[in-house]
Amino acid sequence: MPFEVIEIGAVRLNDQLEHEADYSRLIRPTCYTTMHFITGKLLHISMEDLRNEEPFPVVIRDFLAWCGKDPLFCTWGPLDLTELQRNMRWHGLAPLPFLDAQKLFSIAFQDSHERISLEHAVDQCGIRKEIPFHRAHDDAWYTALILQRIPRHLFSYYSFDYFTIPENREHEVHVRFDSYAKYISRGFQDKTAALEDAEVMSTRCYVCGRRAAREISWFTPNGRQYYSVSCCPEHGLMKAKVRLRKAEDGEVYVVKTERFIGEKDVRELSERARKAEKTEGKKEYRMRAGQRKKRAGKGRT
Repeated sequence: MPFEVIEIGAVRLNDQLEHEADYSRLIRPTCYTTMHFITGKLLHISMEDLRNEEPFPVVIRDFLAWCGKDPLFCTWGPLDLTELQRNMRWHGLAPLPFLDAQKLFSIAFQDSHERISLEHAVDQCGIRKEIPFHRAHDDAWYTALILQRIPRHLFSYYSFDYFTIPENREHEVHVRFDSYAKYISRGFQDKTAALEDAEVMSTRCYVCGRRAAREISWFTPNGRQYYSVSCCPEHGLMKAKVRLRKAEDGEVYVVKTERFIGEKDVRELSERARKAEKTEGKKEYRMRAGQRKKRAGKGRT
């Protein structure tokens, strides 16, 4: 638990996204005895302020009871959720599902890829900044105001919690959205094992399930992300992207996304593949040259 939660703040909305209630409580830390100076400066809170508060297990149970039955949690970005779940795991509590309002805002009002700060989103929506940022409840309040402006149909673009990855092949995640599909793998011992898995590197059409012929073979520009392009005879050209990530327990898991693309995107990926192959060729050449030098050095007297 590298970060200890010292405050929980939330705004509860009903099914019509109307404001119902507020929650705000400080938490007495039990693991760390000092506060980072940036945290204190940002939140205007000191360890003295927390001395008489309840510990995390008491507050989190009170918070979950306040949330009600089967709540749908929403955060601005996934980082706070990760730290909350680290704290919950530390105290032996279960994790939470969530919606990422930052992601939904980008889909609704930007290019779906860019992620901006909560304050910039508030400015873009023309929301009056009547309370400061960075305190838990205040940020939750602004997030709720933004959520009210996001079209409801976009709520189907729910996010996945990577803090707890699938336990085995049967629990792996396969989900299809309107414009792309996502696959989340179980954990593997290392990168090599992940990239040798048939499901990880398969490129079947996610609409009809047909085998898609490979147009551009798998390549990587950086050793962490892998790309390919395949062609379904019925639905066209499909880009696959594999991202390698490390789980909390040190295992490697894969997040693969697939989407249909046009000829222009194929040309761009083909150029990236050519550059990646050229770079990889230079690395291989340098490695072999280094091996030759070592062998030559050993032969000298």
